[in-house]
This record gives sequence, C-alpha cells and structure tokens, in this order.
Amino acid sequence: MKNRTLLDFLSNPEYLRHATHEERAVLDQYIDSLGKNRLAFYNPYEKQREFHRLGTEKRERLLRAGNQLGKSYAGAAEAAFHATGRYPADWQGKRFDKATVGWCGGVTGEVTRDTIQRLLIGAMGARGTGMIPDDTIIDVTPSRGVADLADTILVRHVSGESSRIRLKYYEQGREKWQAETLDWVWFDEEPPQDIYIEGLTRTNATGGIVWITFTPLLGMSDVVRRFLNEISPDRADVNMTIEDAKHIPEKERAKIIASYPAHEREARIRGIPILGSGRIFPISEESIVCAAFDPQRIPNHWSVIGGLDFGWDHPMAAAKLLYNPDSDIIYVTDCYKSRQTTPVIHAAALRPWGKTMKFAWPHDGLQHDKGSGVQLAQQYRDQGLNMLPEHAQFPDERGNGVEAGILEMLMRMETGRFKVYGHLHEWFEEFRLYHRKDGKIVKEYDDLICATRYAMMSIRFADYVLQAQDRGDWRSQHTYDYDPLSHEYLFGRKQPQDQGLHQYDWKPGRD
Repeated sequence: MKNRTLLDFLSNPEYLRHATHEERAVLDQYIDSLGKNRLAFYNPYEKQREFHRLGTEKRERLLRAGNQLGKSYAGAAEAAFHATGRYPADWQGKRFDKATVGWCGGVTGEVTRDTIQRLLIGAMGARGTGMIPDDTIIDVTPSRGVADLADTILVRHVSGESSRIRLKYYEQGREKWQAETLDWVWFDEEPPQDIYIEGLTRTNATGGIVWITFTPLLGMSDVVRRFLNEISPDRADVNMTIEDAKHIPEKERAKIIASYPAHEREARIRGIPILGSGRIFPISEESIVCAAFDPQRIPNHWSVIGGLDFGWDHPMAAAKLLYNPDSDIIYVTDCYKSRQTTPVIHAAALRPWGKTMKFAWPHDGLQHDKGSGVQLAQQYRDQGLNMLPEHAQFPDERGNGVEAGILEMLMRMETGRFKVYGHLHEWFEEFRLYHRKDGKIVKEYDDLICATRYAMMSIRFADYVLQAQDRGDWRSQHTYDYDPLSHEYLFGRKQPQDQGLHQYDWKPGRD
C-alpha cells in the first residue's frame, strides 16, 4: 500500500477498484478485525451513557426502554468492559481493576442464546463478532440443556487473569441461581422477583453490581415497583424512549409506533409499564405539554396557587399552577417532591414560589401530629406558607371527591385547558404510571398528581401573579434539579388564545 493509507481505500472507490491482491488481502483483514472488536467502537447514546455512569454510585440499575432501542446492546457492552478490563478513556461507569466473575440471565435458554450470547460473542458460526473482542475469548463451554447455548465464556482480562461469564435463564428456577459469589449480574428482560433477589444476593460479599435491561410488558410487577416506587440511594431507573434512539430515523418512528397494538404502544416505544385495567389519563403527552413562559410577559390578571400532598414514607409533594382566566387554561409550572423530610425543609423549598402565594391541601392536613399535637396543615403555616383556611374541595356537591377531581383534570386535558411545562419530568413519570387495577385507583406513585388535583380544586382562591409575589421573585431559588423559569424561553409563534405566550414545540424525551 505504498503512499496510500487504509482511509484512502475505504473512502475512494477508484483506489479500491485498482487495488492489488496484496492490498485487498490487507483490507479484508482490516475489515474482518473491525467486526471482531466491536467493543472498541461502542459509542453510547446519552441515556445509555447515563445508565453506565450511575454504576459508580448505584448498586442496582434498571435501563427501562422500548423495543429495539439499544438497551440489550448497552447491557452487553458493560458486561464486556468488566470481563476484559478494556475500558475506554472516557468511561465514567464502574471499573473493576481485576478479572471478574459475572452472570447474564434471560427468560429461556433459547432466548438467552439468541440475544445475550449473540451480543456477547456473536451469532452461531460467527464467534468473536459480539461485544467481547475475539482476541480475548479464551474458551466457550457448551451448555448441556439447550442446543448451541454456551454455559461459560472464559475471557482474557487486561491484568493477565481470566474473567468468567456464565449464561443462565429464568426457566431454570431460583435454585439454579444460588451458591456462587459474583462481581456483577446482568438480567436481560424482566426476571421474577425471587430470581432477581437471588442474583442480587450473589454480589453481597463482593459489593458488586446488578443491572437489568428490559421493556416492561409485564406491567407493574414487583421488580418494576422496586425501582419506580421503592426509592433507595442504591437504586437507579433510567428510562429510554424511541426519541433517544438516534439510529432510528425520524421518518421511521411514526411507522414503528403505528405498528404496535394500542395497549402495548407506550411500553414498546417509551418503556412505560403496561398498566392493570388501564391508564387514568389516556391522553398523549404531546397534547398537554408546553414550553415555559417568559415571566415578564405573563399578564397581571393571571393567577397562581400551590397544592400540597402530605407524606413521610411516601414523598411529600407540591405543585404550582398558573391560571389564565381568559381561556380557562391551567398550567402546571413547577413541582417539588421529597420523602422523610420535615415541614421545616419543605417550607424552605416552597417559600420562594411566592411570598404570599396560597397553598391548597388535602383533608388529612386536619390530623394532629402524635408528638406535638399540632395539626399537620398548621405546621406548614407556622413555617410561613400561606395555607388556605380549609382543605381543598370543589365549591359544589362534588366536595373533595377523588373521582370528581380526576374527571375535572381529564376533561380539561381533553379540551386543551390543562397544560404542563415540558421539563417537569417527575410529573410526567407519574402521569404515565397513574392507573386503575380492578377498577380502583392504584394509590402509588401519585404524589404530584394529587398535589396538582388539590390546587386545581381550589383554583378559585388563586391570587393575581403580582399579588402573590413581586415580579422579581418569580424565579424560584430551588434546591433541587430545575428552576422552570430559568429555562431558555422558546417563543416566536403567536397563539391567539394565549396571547403568544407559549409554543407547543416540546416533545417527550427531548430537552
């Protein structure tokens, strides 16, 4: 290849046509080597990168995603990094400085062979074309139970030692997941709760890690609840939607979405669990989402009010609503959620929402604290929040009924009179998961929705924007992730009914 580089041949067809036999042989060897070292070319998407990064601080991780979005690919890449020790320079995830022992598990033996095994070492007859580089595969021991399924993969680690990966499957039962001490476990597709706990237990002695990659087609199972409802500092849930998968062209996304049955669509494209008897708000996110307003352009006669949902073991939550009386539209502009924290801390986080802004609260705020004997609502008054004198309720025969409040929210959503700032990710997570089981509302993971409902029921008590707070204080001094009104405002298209204050150009999964 005198005076000509590999890049010349790969980028210029003319060079390739006139290549000598020796040059073609080198090119074939180079192209073959690329296929046998896929790990070196792994370039994760933003959500995959976040999932890997959390491995440094979380023992348990879930990558909850739709179908064919790259969740298993990310899981296989992490397994290969830990087995080989060939971490890229920009790797921000967990690192092992020695050879590791890990298990990978799938639903059945056949599925484990066709997914996990294929992603790790390549398809049958193409060994070395998976995420584990061919030059690091020392040996592959076959399984006795399933044709062409590997039992153990021996991998050369950069330390000179040998890592060991065993392929398991859930059909084997819990007993087959016992006894071993492991550095890591990867579950591809959702495991039964007992098998997940056994896998997690295998890492206790080493302080190892466990990660799961799946599409939640089994609904709100015990494993899903563990990550979504049972908050723990050792646990993380990363949700990857079809909008995060850059390998799917935008033109193809609509076709893919339309191809799925309606009841599975949210699970298969956005990783949202299929929910019992159905979602309470069967409304598309696009129909209620909007960009944050410029605070300097909000009319003085619009009004604001907050809503609280008290909690300790389940989070205490708050939502801030902005009301446009001209078109009867309610906007959720801010939210707050925190568990096992006192009213002192909550009030300190909420006071910047408005010096005298009123807060609606539920009937249980009348309960007295067992220690101090002070009513719960009064504790927040004592911390400077302007609590309404009575608990939240409609002014008519609907009273404080939950179903009446939900119906009012739903009707507003259906008629374009209920909008939510697009960056309020925690609010939208609850919105997606709020559902019924056997006809009854599942009272879990609904804290922000409840706070919103209480504020909406009391919207008649909302104060004018300038009455609730000085204009200069509109920007909340949050102690949590996001201040909605420090958002880069996206204006320019006039919307007649709302005086050109917003535009609907936000899409779920895109910030």
